[in-house]
Amino acid sequence: MPSLSIEGLFESAVKIFLFEDNAVTITFSREGIHIRFPTTRRLAEYLDVPHYYILPYFAMMEEQNLVTRAERVGILTTSKGTQKIVSFMAHLHPEESTAMLGVAVFNEIVKMTKHDNEE
Repeated sequence: MPSLSIEGLFESAVKIFLFEDNAVTITFSREGIHIRFPTTRRLAEYLDVPHYYILPYFAMMEEQNLVTRAERVGILTTSKGTQKIVSFMAHLHPEESTAMLGVAVFNEIVKMTKHDNEE
């Protein structure tokens, strides 16, 4: 299991998408690409820790502009957070990510998030 850290939560989110839920929710907007993060309860369950252990990390992630809470939608990555989660997908699980999203879509998302990071 990944460690209880911001990086560990991002890695866990990717593993939940690819190996448990077999789905990822992506939103395209004028502001960029956003990925819906698993709920805090879902991550706590996956990491086998009490829910309240996860909450301070989400507060830090919001402070670092990695995620934002959207009412009635859930927790979404910001452009910076999307770049981070896509980087985990590309470096740790490229085959599974490509299989889920398709080569063209995944490669375009990787390219777009690298571009966002350079701005």
